[in-house]
Amino acid sequence: MSKKIQIAVVGSGYVGLVAAVCFAEMGHDVICVDNDEVKVKALQGGDTLIHEDHLPELLNRYRNERVRFMTDLAEATRESEAIFIAVGTPQSESGDADLSHVEAVASEIARSINGYKVIVEKSTVPVYTNEWIRRVIERNGVGREMFDVVSNPEFLREGTAVSDFLHPDRIVVGADSERAAAVLSAIYAPLTTGEYYNVENIIPGPFTSTEPPPLLLTSTKSAEIIKHASNAFLALKISFINAVSNLCEAADANVEQVARGMGLDSRIGPKFLRPGIGYGGSCFPKDVAAFRSVAEQMGVDFSLLSEVEKINGAQKKRFMSKVQSALWTLRGKKLAVLGLAFKGETDDIRESPAIDLVEMLLAEGCAITAYDPAAMERAKAELPVSAQMGYASDAYAAAADADALLILTDWREFAELDLVRLNATLRYPIVIDGRNLYDPHMMSEHGFTYMSVGRPAAKPVREAVGA
Repeated sequence: MSKKIQIAVVGSGYVGLVAAVCFAEMGHDVICVDNDEVKVKALQGGDTLIHEDHLPELLNRYRNERVRFMTDLAEATRESEAIFIAVGTPQSESGDADLSHVEAVASEIARSINGYKVIVEKSTVPVYTNEWIRRVIERNGVGREMFDVVSNPEFLREGTAVSDFLHPDRIVVGADSERAAAVLSAIYAPLTTGEYYNVENIIPGPFTSTEPPPLLLTSTKSAEIIKHASNAFLALKISFINAVSNLCEAADANVEQVARGMGLDSRIGPKFLRPGIGYGGSCFPKDVAAFRSVAEQMGVDFSLLSEVEKINGAQKKRFMSKVQSALWTLRGKKLAVLGLAFKGETDDIRESPAIDLVEMLLAEGCAITAYDPAAMERAKAELPVSAQMGYASDAYAAAADADALLILTDWREFAELDLVRLNATLRYPIVIDGRNLYDPHMMSEHGFTYMSVGRPAAKPVREAVGA
């Protein structure tokens, strides 16, 4: 039977809240701390605040019992054996990660240490952050024997974060002392021993009691680099296939056929080889910039990452060109937009290419009616309702009498539209798909002019015959 650990998680955003409820699901007692009293009160009342599969279920199961929410970090520090720092590390103007929130939390933890504590970096931070946290705590008068600092990066995908946490590809623990490594090993033992997968009503996923996820023990510096390197590499794959898609368009080839041919190579794999309008969200843009900045500070030429960023930015401009080529002029056009979140199955609009594109279209004088299954309320803060900008109750209401439909986020429901109804709803049957959700031939048979990314444009069958 795995040992129950008293854990504090500082921060109740995507990473902190998911970590808190998942640690509870694994059998530990958790205190989740946030300095926002409104958020804490909402969480105590059962409001998850974010759109995430399985999160409401786990919060309802454990809140105010195995998971408590409070604003008192001092109390949480005194009661806990391990303290996970999961606060925001936003990108500064220079591209560096802003670690001021991490520093503030470390200082406050130091003032409340009453026995040996393991302080865990859970936020995405650059290499050497571990050493800075250690210095901050020591400068506040805490003896070196009273604490250890560990790096335990997260690899969660928004929309599937709960299942990713409980069925991780790997658990990385960067610890420079055996004592700290033992505490983290005990925390994750329900997963790494397979014990969790024998429990009834577990969150489903690929791992089982006989095939549990691996635990990788590294140095703190290696763990810090693993996180940034992983996200930068995934961003590289996205930018690479987007660059390939541009070549396919120029050569009249089909990027999906090319991507499948590449992905069947086991050294490459099929994941993250889907072209589109570029990556976004809270991780990839920030982490690529931070990783590049850290490399520059250490005298390492990592200009490859600058090209990744450049390709990503150019992809939105290429999509704008597709819209203009389909409609000729943009001023005065009424457009339906499906998707505002940076990806499907989440309400996160941070660094969303969909938001950027809507802003570009509004600047060109278009009128936009948008629909997103989860992100509209958040989007209204960035794109307030106006004479030009409106929101619809569903995809068909957004498409009503529109000059064209733009698909900007890969929600599953957008790939399952009634095409006959959609054709009848639009003023002109034009679909410009930034996520390649439909087969061009099928769209042609349903009477659409259809443009996508890295594939030949399709015309209505009747139009194509007479062309």
